[in-house]
Amino acid sequence: MKIHKGDIVKVLAGRDRGKSGKVLEAFPKLERVVVEGVNKVKKHERARKANQKGQVVERAMPIHISNVALVKA
Repeated sequence: MKIHKGDIVKVLAGRDRGKSGKVLEAFPKLERVVVEGVNKVKKHERARKANQKGQVVERAMPIHISNVALVKA
């Protein structure tokens, strides 16, 4: 895999096509990367303790490396 953590990439396909961002995590075995600000989803978290509230958290999910192009290493 030629894309590593810290590289700047551009998204080629999907709803975030055209966006650029920094690679936060790389999963070589799965051929996926997590790009900053790309492929955001909302996850519902339940309350863990009695006095805590449940909440909706926005997270960046992995995207396949075939859908990104290396801009700057």
